[in-house]
Amino acid sequence: MGALPYAHVDTSLRALAGQAEGFGRFAIGGLHGPVYYVTSLADDGPGSLREACHIREPLWIVFEVSGTIHLSSYLRVSSYKTIDGRGQRIKLTGKGLQLKECEHVIVCDLEFEGGRGHDVDGIQIKPKSRHIWIDRCSLQDYDDGLIDITRESTDITVSRCRFANHDKTMLIGADKSHVTDRCIRVTIHHCFFDGTRQRQPRLRFGKVHLYNNYTRNWSIYAVCASVEAQILSQCNIYEAGQKKLVFRYMPEKAADREEVKAGWIRSEGDMFLNGTQLGLLDAGAQSVFDPSEHYPPWTVEPASLALKEVLQLCTGWQAIPRPNDC
Repeated sequence: MGALPYAHVDTSLRALAGQAEGFGRFAIGGLHGPVYYVTSLADDGPGSLREACHIREPLWIVFEVSGTIHLSSYLRVSSYKTIDGRGQRIKLTGKGLQLKECEHVIVCDLEFEGGRGHDVDGIQIKPKSRHIWIDRCSLQDYDDGLIDITRESTDITVSRCRFANHDKTMLIGADKSHVTDRCIRVTIHHCFFDGTRQRQPRLRFGKVHLYNNYTRNWSIYAVCASVEAQILSQCNIYEAGQKKLVFRYMPEKAADREEVKAGWIRSEGDMFLNGTQLGLLDAGAQSVFDPSEHYPPWTVEPASLALKEVLQLCTGWQAIPRPNDC
């Protein structure tokens, strides 16, 4: 086992800022703002998370209480915010977070469960949001997606998260008409997809780097490349249940093109367990981007059974003491 990433980010409160690996590496959240203490589990009002997220200035948001926040509507997060759940156990339910036309947002160590309603995602990132880092969150059982990234939102990292009890897990790229989603760039690493049915992720148009994730017991497919998608799957662990197909291609016609085409997937060093069927197409795999041309070296180790065990323990919400602000 090599070293897992981010060993240093819990040494002080703001050590998270600017430390994501991959495309979201520039996300600083509320680094340059004061600490806001959430003292109420109410949906709105003084001391609430919603009040903090609506403030226009940079904030590093922490919690003085543990418990469940029942959201009656999407909670829109403004730019330069860190929502830092370390030190408490906070669960959001009813609706989710909406990152709309914002930048530099970090969401860390929260739980999301039981979102209800049309188009209700756990974390909805659209449109035109950038420099986002989602770290160590547990997400399950929403009526739409758990994390959806669409409509020109880009430069995003999702790390050490746990996804469970869900169908359409993660959509990246809105639909075949949104050709401007060609700008989308997302890194997903050290995550655990535990029995989610599909979309781990499904990608249109953009670039996604998957590394050191563990995906098991999907019901349709694990990873899907739709129109013009570029997916690099590096040193991940795929363990099939009844459904064996790992990689799926879904051809579509981009609104500004004449031909119908799917995207491309390149698999490097992945581990396939329990009779998985790759479903990979060799044609076009060389067209997949090289992450080293976009960002510095990342913390990746060979896929192994030891890594599989670690990811089951170290993903999602963690009982971490809140670091001092020093």
